[in-house]
Amino acid sequence: MDNLESILGSGNVKYNEPMSIHTSFKIGGMADIFLIIDELEKLEKVLKKIENKEITVIGNGTNLLVKDNGIRGVVLKYTENKYEINDEKVTVCAGMTNAMLANILLKKNLSGFEFAAGIPGSIGGAIYMNAGAFGKEMKDIVLETKYLNLETNKIETLKNEDHEFEYRKSIFENKKSIILNTVLKLEKGSEKEIKEKMLEYAAKRKETQPLDMPSAGSTFKRGDGFITAKLIDDANLKGYTIGGAEVSKKHAGFIVNKGNAKAKDVIDLINYVQKTVYEKFKKKIEPEIKIIGE
Repeated sequence: MDNLESILGSGNVKYNEPMSIHTSFKIGGMADIFLIIDELEKLEKVLKKIENKEITVIGNGTNLLVKDNGIRGVVLKYTENKYEINDEKVTVCAGMTNAMLANILLKKNLSGFEFAAGIPGSIGGAIYMNAGAFGKEMKDIVLETKYLNLETNKIETLKNEDHEFEYRKSIFENKKSIILNTVLKLEKGSEKEIKEKMLEYAAKRKETQPLDMPSAGSTFKRGDGFITAKLIDDANLKGYTIGGAEVSKKHAGFIVNKGNAKAKDVIDLINYVQKTVYEKFKKKIEPEIKIIGE
């Protein structure tokens, strides 16, 4: 692609890039073109250069499974991570990680984001999937989100109610867009109490989740009136393996990469778990992770 390096710098333009190094699952085929963009001005210039290419937008790749044949066209990762704090309102760019923002807010004595401190990934990804934990979700604190509409190339803004937030989803699943930033409404708190809550949540994660193995976080969505991980456990699927993919022995809601898993192994294992749970309990369980590529 002509002149992309002159806009982004050579280190931010990669060809035939293995997606395994850009996902927490450590799995995935090659992306034809992989671009890292850290400013809106650069993004707008790049979009003019690649307007005839298919575009796939990713965040930090922590809720993502890329198929073994990779991704055609352009994979675009927007990493701008500036922020601004105005009293109890925080405007934060999509590329900032949840962990980084949580530590900034801790020092500013702002409470309400503690639940997201341990959610791997970026702010943009958290908005996209209405990330949540410990009874809280992004929908509880988002005031508005600014995004670039890839169909019109115009910057647009959504108020909270226009996000169509539901459990682990938002309107962005059906929009060709790039989330640029969001405004969060938080509240004053004490650094001591905020830190205690963050440490408590971190300890619970460490105790219950397989954080020592590559995964994309919780593989399956919470059930409607049932606990998905319990059904998988009751079906005796903990530790069940296909290829290099395994139902975690620590938490049945997670599928982990034992070190050499292919995307096909994970997909086959997801299908097997769904089929087995349905046969035993007549309950349909759905993946929470996003599967992309070919």
